[in-house]
Amino acid sequence: MTRDPNGKPDLDAAYALETPDDNRKLYGDWAETYDKSFAQNMDYQLPAHVARVFAELGGTGPVLDVGAGTGLLAEALSTCSDVVIDALDLSADMLAVAGQKGIYRTLIEADLTKTLPIEPAQYNGIVSSGTFTHGHVGPDALDKLIALARPDALFVLSVNAEHFEARGFAAKFEALAPKITDYHIQTVSIYGASGDRAHTHDKGHLAVFRRA
Repeated sequence: MTRDPNGKPDLDAAYALETPDDNRKLYGDWAETYDKSFAQNMDYQLPAHVARVFAELGGTGPVLDVGAGTGLLAEALSTCSDVVIDALDLSADMLAVAGQKGIYRTLIEADLTKTLPIEPAQYNGIVSSGTFTHGHVGPDALDKLIALARPDALFVLSVNAEHFEARGFAAKFEALAPKITDYHIQTVSIYGASGDRAHTHDKGHLAVFRRA
């Protein structure tokens, strides 16, 4: 795994992930220090943006936090909305850290590219921050998430802007038109001004919609 000069996992290594095993290895090694070595040092704003939009649009629970990691999105959401939240993530190590925060009702270890151990139509809200980016999870996973949602469930999913069209997300959302309503995009900064200057201009598209 690539590391920066201070011995911390490198953001570029995270962006280079391609397989589930790559993800487990990097995030397993990163889990205990992720909140400080990455989120604080990079001024990571994306989870707060997703939480804010979900709350502003009146999102209700139960909510599934997809790619929950150490629980940054749930922490942000808990400050602006009183909802029950479940965590879904590939990394058992990241989920273990998230579980220590006492935010989630349930921790679900699962791979979005495989069959999910969740019954259909369980959630009134589905959120995600940083999962649909440079890694192994592509737009086809959206079908599985829609199946987990109840009618009129609110989705706020971040997708790395650089790959929104290149990796097929734009086309996928067009194809999902019969299944979703009120679809629109909000573009936000992934990192704040006090983070790494090399990534100051990185953008995320928030795909906002409801299940039809």
